[in-house]
Amino acid sequence: MASTSGCKLSASPVLFVLNVALILLLITAKSASASQERTKTEEFNVRPGGVVHSFSQKMGEYSCSFTYASQGGTNEQWQMSVGLSEDDRLFSCSVWRPQGKSYLFFTQFKAEVTGAKIEYGSAFSQAAVGGNKDVALKAEEYTVGESTVTHNEGKFRAELSKLTIIARTRHDEL
Repeated sequence: MASTSGCKLSASPVLFVLNVALILLLITAKSASASQERTKTEEFNVRPGGVVHSFSQKMGEYSCSFTYASQGGTNEQWQMSVGLSEDDRLFSCSVWRPQGKSYLFFTQFKAEVTGAKIEYGSAFSQAAVGGNKDVALKAEEYTVGESTVTHNEGKFRAELSKLTIIARTRHDEL
């Protein structure tokens, strides 16, 4: 005959495992929530017509803006992501067309960060999507400054699909 104490003993390890699983789930959810607070992605339309447009995002005291003018085609869906490293020392900004290649002709572009100094900046005529690789613009097509990545007048070939910036924040530890 089965004893009821045997059921309690077998249920006890199950409850223990369920409690541990619940605690791990809560820790994971908290970590994911903290991670989400350190990055933010928004969609926006890149509109042709030759008029200068701008899109910006802010994360804490740091911001990134993308200013451009383009011709041809119709509106394209683009995305901007900004992020802050765990130690608050690096701020990143990426602007790209999720479909990989833009069919608009850009007459100008500038990505600018505030509150941080650019350590790395790059521009691409094609973004890596669907097995394709990033295709970088030629070095003479754009300039990376302390706070901006911008086209070079007369050298830029009007193709842009992605911009990436990694900047060092002015965060000092005491």
